[in-house]
Amino acid sequence: MTVSATVITKNEERNIARCLAALDFADEIVVVDSGSSDRTVEIARQYTDKVIANPWPGHKQQKNFAIDQASGDWILSLDADEVVTSELRSEIVAARRTGFAGRDGYYIARKSFFLGRWIAHCGWYPDYHLRLFRKAKGRFGGLNPHDIVELDGPAARFKNPMLHFTYPDLGTYMARLNSYTSIAAQELAARGKRFRLRHAVLSPLATFLKMYVLKLGFLDGREGLLLSALSGYYVLVKYLKLWESGLAPRS
Repeated sequence: MTVSATVITKNEERNIARCLAALDFADEIVVVDSGSSDRTVEIARQYTDKVIANPWPGHKQQKNFAIDQASGDWILSLDADEVVTSELRSEIVAARRTGFAGRDGYYIARKSFFLGRWIAHCGWYPDYHLRLFRKAKGRFGGLNPHDIVELDGPAARFKNPMLHFTYPDLGTYMARLNSYTSIAAQELAARGKRFRLRHAVLSPLATFLKMYVLKLGFLDGREGLLLSALSGYYVLVKYLKLWESGLAPRS
């Protein structure tokens, strides 16, 4: 049972060393880079010889491309801002010794870092994602940019989370919001979804109330309030961009 860790990157020099250094238990590390202009590739090559350039085709497409470059029986798919803790590493190694206990995949919780605080509520923790899976049984699907692994077989959960250093500052959040909302609006338009005013009015408010009240975001202090508000804003911008995409071009 060999394990390949796959990581997709672009301009991740701040995160990539921390991510790759924690993957020394894997039989192989595959990094797929989509045109970094910083030191990402240089740093990645300190940890693996398998650093491959591939123009950006989309989130799920790039992750599936990385899977295709891997030789392992199992895939551990990570983003560059995610880190396997020593406790999670021990769980993965123990599961491997048992032949992964007849499972074809494992869900891993993420503990996310937002503006200097580890978020414990807001629906962000525990935030389970299927990230370790038998290569022959899993592929990324879903809607970009929020791809998911579609698994043909039984799965279990690990107890210990990975760490997700997602938004160290507001600038990072807003830049990613702008990018992700454009991708999400394009995906909706491609599937024939049309703008509805009620979505732009009600969905952002519903998102805020769900995260801040129902998911106890208020227990995360001012960061919980800001995260819930920004998440509602994300939904608003996504639908406004969908509306914009349906406008007739100006002459």
